[in-house]
Amino acid sequence: MINMKKNILLIMFGLMFVATMASFVYASGCSLNATLINQDPYPAVPGEYVKLVFQISGVSDPTCGQVKVELANEFPISFDPNVSNILIVNAGTYASDYSSVLIAPFKVRVDKSALGEGNQVTLKYTSGKNLDDAPYITKKFDLELEDTGTDFEVSVKDYNYATKIITFEILNVGKNDVESLVADIPIQDNIDIKGSRRDIIGSLDSNDDTTFTFESSQKNGQISMVLLYNDGAGVRRQVEKSVMFNSADFKNRVRDSSSSGKWVFFIVVLIAIAVWYFRRRHKKKKAEQARKFR
Repeated sequence: MINMKKNILLIMFGLMFVATMASFVYASGCSLNATLINQDPYPAVPGEYVKLVFQISGVSDPTCGQVKVELANEFPISFDPNVSNILIVNAGTYASDYSSVLIAPFKVRVDKSALGEGNQVTLKYTSGKNLDDAPYITKKFDLELEDTGTDFEVSVKDYNYATKIITFEILNVGKNDVESLVADIPIQDNIDIKGSRRDIIGSLDSNDDTTFTFESSQKNGQISMVLLYNDGAGVRRQVEKSVMFNSADFKNRVRDSSSSGKWVFFIVVLIAIAVWYFRRRHKKKKAEQARKFR
């Protein structure tokens, strides 16, 4: 009886060992690898759809059991409602064209606030008899996006000491046109703005320039400003710029000297008219007094 129990235990341990080894061989025999083989359009446009096509090799091996491929639904992409980001197939029986790879296409929308560089999507895939317990392999792939932003060059074009008007010149040095361009000068030590700190510039095409003005008093040094604009995808973007002001560039100018000379001439003329008026009035009074004593 005891020997029978020992035999049963040995048989049970043997079966467990065989099952474990079979599972190990089953899992170790499956080798999957994923690559991104197509992106349409290339580059993608923020705010619009892009089709990403992945190739999963190794799924022709029936020892893989089931193969699960998942494209992470996270920035910079998103799936439409009711659209699955997961693909599950049975290894070795999934394709009718006898291909040795699995083609996994996903149609996603690119976040409209995604910038042109440094964007990646995450693909996870696994295999096995029980996918719930199977560990994932995770790979990241670059997503090429069209850069809808731009950049600017800003400089101080003029400062009039008589009117205290400072004029900035701005050039759109990027390849994209912009809309609703606004220049905002925050509170800082180097410049004291009189009135509104914001100037609405409007549209500015690529390689075009324009000017904007503020009434201000400032010291020599850097002037910080914030430029806000709508890019080609309609996204509100922000660029910070620092502009050098040097008072020596705008002092003792012929224009300012001419302006001062005009003011001096105008004042002299006013004084001459006043003197003439009072002298004439004084002479008139003396003439009237002389007539009275006759």
